[in-house]
Amino acid sequence: MKAIVTVIGKDKPGIIAKVSAVLADNLVNIEDISQTIMQGNFTMIMQCGLEKAKLKISELKEVLLKVGEQIGVSIHVQHEDIFNAMHKI
Repeated sequence: MKAIVTVIGKDKPGIIAKVSAVLADNLVNIEDISQTIMQGNFTMIMQCGLEKAKLKISELKEVLLKVGEQIGVSIHVQHEDIFNAMHKI
């Protein structure tokens, strides 16, 4: 199973480090990543493999929501199928 993780917020040092550390600690594999800074706003989207993950996707959502609150960014986690269905043109 795959998940799409999005991170949006004001740019500051350590965002990528904190989010990727949480994913690594829970055996979530970052398979693809794109990030950019637009006028001081940080945006990142990751495709993650959950095959070996320690957490269910619902638990991962909760953990990353708390991390986002701690570092001042918005983090969302969606099952890849839901993300793809929402973004079809």
